[in-house]
Amino acid sequence: MTDTPNLPLGAFSVSLAVKDIEASKNFYAQLGFEVIGGDQSQNWLILRNGDHTLGLFQGMFDGNILTFNPGWDAKCNNVDEYTDVREIHAHLVAAGVDIKDSNIDEPTGPGHISLVDPDGNAILIDQHR
Repeated sequence: MTDTPNLPLGAFSVSLAVKDIEASKNFYAQLGFEVIGGDQSQNWLILRNGDHTLGLFQGMFDGNILTFNPGWDAKCNNVDEYTDVREIHAHLVAAGVDIKDSNIDEPTGPGHISLVDPDGNAILIDQHR
């Protein structure tokens, strides 16, 4: 077994590519999720149940995405200490992970990277601050 680094990724959510945002919103409401953000007229909503967050996106993505937000807790509140997306990127590149896309041109602030796990699951590390 290899040493696993302590690499905090921030808040976790699942971004779902849905076919009918109204039907999906109603389904997840039955599971106790409430709309906390987004704009249904633009085909995206953010839902929460406790510390669990789902994004519903109609017509925006080909598949579901595991999403991490450095700098946020599970309720999208800023945290004082976090691992910047640029540090996460550098660690992953050094480990030989194939980064599919990135927008980390500025030395600080918002940025994102995306990658795919061995089973084809898309992962987005999206820092908003």
